[in-house]
Amino acid sequence: MSTETVTIQKLGAQGDGIAQGADGPIYVPFALPGETVAIARVKSEGTLMSIASASPDRQEPHCRHFGPDGVNGTCGGCTLQHYADAPYRAFKRQLVIDALRSKGLTPEVDELISARPGERRRVVFAARKTEKDMLIGFNQAESHHIVAIEECPIASPGIMAQLPAIRAVGAALAINAESFRISVLETRTGLDLAVDGIKGLSDKHRRSAIETVLALRGVGRVSLNGEVLVETTKPIIDFSGVQISPPSGAFTQATKAAEEAMVELVAAHIGKAKRIADLFAGSGTFSLRLARIGRVHAVESEDKALAALDHAARNTQGLKPVSIERRDLFRRPLMAQELKNYDAVIFDPPRAGAEFQTKELARSVVKKIVAVSCNPLTLARDLAILTEAGYRITRVTPIDQFLWTSHVEVVVALEK
Repeated sequence: MSTETVTIQKLGAQGDGIAQGADGPIYVPFALPGETVAIARVKSEGTLMSIASASPDRQEPHCRHFGPDGVNGTCGGCTLQHYADAPYRAFKRQLVIDALRSKGLTPEVDELISARPGERRRVVFAARKTEKDMLIGFNQAESHHIVAIEECPIASPGIMAQLPAIRAVGAALAINAESFRISVLETRTGLDLAVDGIKGLSDKHRRSAIETVLALRGVGRVSLNGEVLVETTKPIIDFSGVQISPPSGAFTQATKAAEEAMVELVAAHIGKAKRIADLFAGSGTFSLRLARIGRVHAVESEDKALAALDHAARNTQGLKPVSIERRDLFRRPLMAQELKNYDAVIFDPPRAGAEFQTKELARSVVKKIVAVSCNPLTLARDLAILTEAGYRITRVTPIDQFLWTSHVEVVVALEK
């Protein structure tokens, strides 16, 4: 390890400051462009020790767990709390622009739809039981060390108000000092807790944990490793008037505000499409809303998510028919011949993108496509496939669903 002083030239895609060393770039977390900083360096990684010349864009962090003056954050949940709002938003928009340019795409990119503190309804905590306490928090960056939190400005007030209950559930289930995860979803009927990483729970311990949960208020369901342990109230979330009970631990958009912004953009583009395919449909974020516009075919590989979607569709008045299909679109994408039945297609894949499905879309005659992604790089790859086949990008909108991180959601409208 060596100590040296460097000047930060720009931010990298992960939000780290980048300085140019004699032997290549040096990555310095929590440093901002234009700053002169002292670092402890190991190869290409620098640990920020002090700031000799601070950027005018540096601001006080919003959370005590982020670190003193934003120099060395302890909690690994956020990486950019020290960056002023305007340049932070510009940085996130630029991530999308740069990803598209890497594939030769130069459409106009909308201004970032901003996130606000307290909007996260879905949070994943790290947890571990010690001799004296139950740690609930986040892993420190590049570490397995859990930083126990007492506040979290990104999480909803409802989740933070129930932190003692979440801690009690963790303590009731922990059987040793091994760390595990607690995924928390705030629903209309209480918190839905999905605990993963605990093995070897005895029947006696399980019964004791159930008794603990039953004595708590505000916790509707607790599952362990994908199986429901206790459900006092069925968790319900609202998709614009459609009530759905998602499977335990199922994917949901992290914030309701971002979800509604995405749905509005998707609906505006598909217009009055009569036949709609929703690929990687999950529990129906788009399907159940778009069924007010036209007939929807929802395709998803997770059977529990599809069952929840189907149940909600069948029990909601005013929707046009919603059909479902369980299908692994990575291994068996909808073929061009199958896609000819649809006026519009929405696809919202995991971070890996949807390369094989996109190639079939490129061969199809679908008039309108909406691509939704949390990974601008794989999105750019998929969009390049579509534009080479004659599709035209009509709108690109970045959405800040993951506040104070380098992650950005994007909605892209295309037509042929």
